[in-house]
Amino acid sequence: MGIFIKLLKLFISQGLNPRQAGYLTSSVIILGILIISWIANFLTKRVILVLVKQYVNRSKNQWDDVFYEKKVFNRLSQLVPALIIYFLIPLGLPHNAGWIRFIQTITLVYMVLIVMLTVVAFFNAINDIYQLNPSNKGKSIKSYIQAINIFVYFIGIIVSLSILLNKDLTYFITGLGAMAAVLLLIFKDSILGLVAGIQLSANKMIEIGDWIVVPKYNADGTVEEVTLNIVKVRNWDKTITSVPTYALISESFVNWRGMEESGGRRIKRSLLIDMKTVKFLKGELLDKLSKVELLKNYISDKQKEIAEYNANHSFDESVLVNGRRMTNLGTFRKYLENYLRQNENIRPDMTFLVRHLEPTERGIPIEIYVFSKVQEWVEYEDIQANIFDHILAVLPQFELAVFQNPSGHDIQELTAVTKGIKD
Repeated sequence: MGIFIKLLKLFISQGLNPRQAGYLTSSVIILGILIISWIANFLTKRVILVLVKQYVNRSKNQWDDVFYEKKVFNRLSQLVPALIIYFLIPLGLPHNAGWIRFIQTITLVYMVLIVMLTVVAFFNAINDIYQLNPSNKGKSIKSYIQAINIFVYFIGIIVSLSILLNKDLTYFITGLGAMAAVLLLIFKDSILGLVAGIQLSANKMIEIGDWIVVPKYNADGTVEEVTLNIVKVRNWDKTITSVPTYALISESFVNWRGMEESGGRRIKRSLLIDMKTVKFLKGELLDKLSKVELLKNYISDKQKEIAEYNANHSFDESVLVNGRRMTNLGTFRKYLENYLRQNENIRPDMTFLVRHLEPTERGIPIEIYVFSKVQEWVEYEDIQANIFDHILAVLPQFELAVFQNPSGHDIQELTAVTKGIKD
């Protein structure tokens, strides 16, 4: 008030009437307040924040770097000019309470919004700091941070409306009770996402980097981000699928983390053997297979065991169906087992099966059910392909054949043979 009176008297002494002197005094003081607030903003941004940045760069802690990058300090600095205007504006308008109230209200709302944005930036920085800790790798608290940020935005808007409308906060809180159903409808996805995020985290159902498959959403790849409403999955074809967070609770999905943690990756594949090629092992075929390194001991031991068994039961071995005999298919299965056991890429300590499946009209399925030591996709596929390349190549040595439907080449050969017979 004192500075206003002094300037007013000064202008009146210069020959201005009181009304003109009053307007000029208010204008000069308001201009001075704006200049002071601009200087304060300049000093804060150009001096204090620069000093803060230098301190952050020298500091060995990472958390202060994150706070600076998220502009927590920068947003706080915006409060300085607003505070100056809020407290000094009465000096320029001492006799105009309406304008003082209007300017202070707008300034106060501005400060509330700045505080709101600062708090949001603070929690975003907390999320980044959490991710910097190696022990938290794969774990995400982003959904919780987003829920907190929504609450902060909500509170900020309510407080701003309370200031603008000059109403008590209880007035809005009471009104919100009546609007609860509408709010639940508006924030349905966020509420479901928050609940789902808590369940996913508490039960360790999903983490960043997990390989998941969600058939309904055509998602098959690694989890890149878990937010309040969606889970981002980068598919193997490099596309990104957004899956609603609550869908991972309400619907089924496959998480391959167990496979990755086990140290092995399953190879489960079968080939169809033509049943007409299955026969007893004897003669030249038996002699040939007896020279195979992976079968030498097996055939020798098996022949002794069978000979002893048949002798004890006095079977007439001139009839093939009497007694026990080796087959080319059974010997082939043993070969596969020995071949896989000496393969350095296969884990012998995990499930290891070479088995028959139920015969079908297409042949006898022989299934390999083992685990590869290598989990990386490209190498895994290479190991699997090498195994079956070898199997297909070695199969004729056992006088066995793979079943496959006739191709155009087969039909051409049959036609040529038929034509030759007729000729």
